Amino acid sequence: MNPYEPYKFKNGVIMRNHFALAPMTTYSSNDDLTLSDEEENYYHLRSKNIGMVITAAAAVSKNAQAFDHQISVRDERYYDSMKRLRKAIKSGGALSVLQIHHGGRMNVPNMYPNQDIVAPSAVKADREYTITPRALKTSEVYDTIDDFVNASKLAMKAGFDGVEIHGANTYLLQQFFSPHSNQRDDEFGGNLQKRMFFAKKIVEGILQAKEELNKPNFIVGYRFSPEELENPGITINDTLQFVDVLADYPIDYLHVSLGKFNQTPIRDEKDREPLATKLLRMIDGRLPLMGVGGISTKEDVEAASELGYDLLSVGMVALADPDVVLKFQLDERPNNVFTHKTLPEPLYTRLHRYGSRLVGYHFEEE
Repeated sequence: MNPYEPYKFKNGVIMRNHFALAPMTTYSSNDDLTLSDEEENYYHLRSKNIGMVITAAAAVSKNAQAFDHQISVRDERYYDSMKRLRKAIKSGGALSVLQIHHGGRMNVPNMYPNQDIVAPSAVKADREYTITPRALKTSEVYDTIDDFVNASKLAMKAGFDGVEIHGANTYLLQQFFSPHSNQRDDEFGGNLQKRMFFAKKIVEGILQAKEELNKPNFIVGYRFSPEELENPGITINDTLQFVDVLADYPIDYLHVSLGKFNQTPIRDEKDREPLATKLLRMIDGRLPLMGVGGISTKEDVEAASELGYDLLSVGMVALADPDVVLKFQLDERPNNVFTHKTLPEPLYTRLHRYGSRLVGYHFEEE
């Protein structure tokens, strides 16, 4: 594949190249969780050369909020905010995809009074800051499915090109799929098939909403993490079966969340076959697979393309250089300096905290 050529989805939507801005948390909304001016500028700057912009995770309900200053899409009060976000992205010519999200047991405690942290089961995550969540009642699980569907409807009404269902990075959808966090005995828990049920109902609900609102070209993507270190935890074999199910739905892409695009299994260090190869073999051309993780040079782009990814998601390098795709195409090295001019201040501050862990990147005052 030539990643700089247009990409046409099966629903007919054309992406001007094969690159997407990875969904990265900005911690920068207004206090009422609407889009801030800084965020608006952040997305506008990164929409000019890239094919698709996937937004930071947007909370689908009040108890979906995972961290401070996370944009919300929980009801009509956020319609104007979502329209501004869509316009900021579309102004540069990129496809606008809203990532919809619920943090579940990973939500930061004490963000607001009477916070209700919920999860599939009352099992605490293995993180210092987390607390033991309250297990959702079966009726509440169905309400949560409705929250995702309603958020998608709001995205459709606000003019977005699509949504990405956030089923990765230890958040609620992954919690339902994981045998570590899901110990339910109703239709949403138990064996592998039952642990898929929550995600399947959300996908089906959003596809039905597309029909109801007559949005046949609305893109639906699904992001997932292929493995967990916890025992019991998600294995690559679990994920391959899940991906096989997802690939039979009329959705538009799958987005694997990896630290490195050519990563091999973490649960079996003897297995040196890249996870991407395993996933692509299972998908067998039914859907495009988007890869992410350390794609920061033109050489990385070529290696990821050769591995077989259909679409490529760029993260850290796009924070430093809003024109990263153009730089790749011109065979120029992208900028590696984080600046106040192109990043919201809360995001810049958080990056600065990581300091030396951000190997190869610098800050403008240094």
